[in-house]
Amino acid sequence: MIPARPDWAFFFDIDGTLIEIADTPGGVQVDRALQQLIVDLHTSTAGAVALISGRTIDDIDRLFPMTLLPVAGQHGVERRDALGEVSHHAFPSQRLEWAYRRLARLAEEHPGLLLEHKGLSLALHYRRAPHLARYALRVARSLLPRLGSRYCLQSGKCVVELKPAGKDKGLAIQEFMREEPFRGRTPVFVGDDTTDEFGFAMVNRLHGHSVKVGPGPTAAEFRLRNVPLVRDWLRRTLTPPRRA
Repeated sequence: MIPARPDWAFFFDIDGTLIEIADTPGGVQVDRALQQLIVDLHTSTAGAVALISGRTIDDIDRLFPMTLLPVAGQHGVERRDALGEVSHHAFPSQRLEWAYRRLARLAEEHPGLLLEHKGLSLALHYRRAPHLARYALRVARSLLPRLGSRYCLQSGKCVVELKPAGKDKGLAIQEFMREEPFRGRTPVFVGDDTTDEFGFAMVNRLHGHSVKVGPGPTAAEFRLRNVPLVRDWLRRTLTPPRRA
């Protein structure tokens, strides 16, 4: 990885990037050292740090309670800017409730599936039952015709999601970059999943730096092998080498 510069704006995915992926979304814990690392980076960049996640904003705040960070939740469907203003992407919620009831019945019939209602989107997790991957994808896709064009399907690591169309992690980064304190800085996005490819593509277009964590094909410019190496890089970013 290239050394960080003081004019960078940092954007991070969470699961698989800053923390290891757990069997269930609620099974993760963020240690105090990582919380402090993000707070210190937020301070050193004058606030130009944002978390871009499939998790909800409330869930992100639970994991990082030490300061009110700019965040984009549910892959950009909800966003809180640096001033604390929260915006939500408009969508027909009644259709989502119908899809939730349908998926809930199917999840009950297949042990290992976990359905998560995020408020603006639905996530069907199959990490505890990887043999059901194709089934989960097929079932979620079958609901799209009735949900209509204002919804879309999004696949990630051991999860398939139904979410409002028109928002993604790349667009969330673009929205942040139009605002202070991000405006005029070089964007840097670090992520690990297929959902993060939208973010990689955006920062590449903005002449920033994209960083893929782990294996797999990607549009990212750089790669870090695992979560510990991401943390090591952040620590080095906050502790520049001493001059001889």
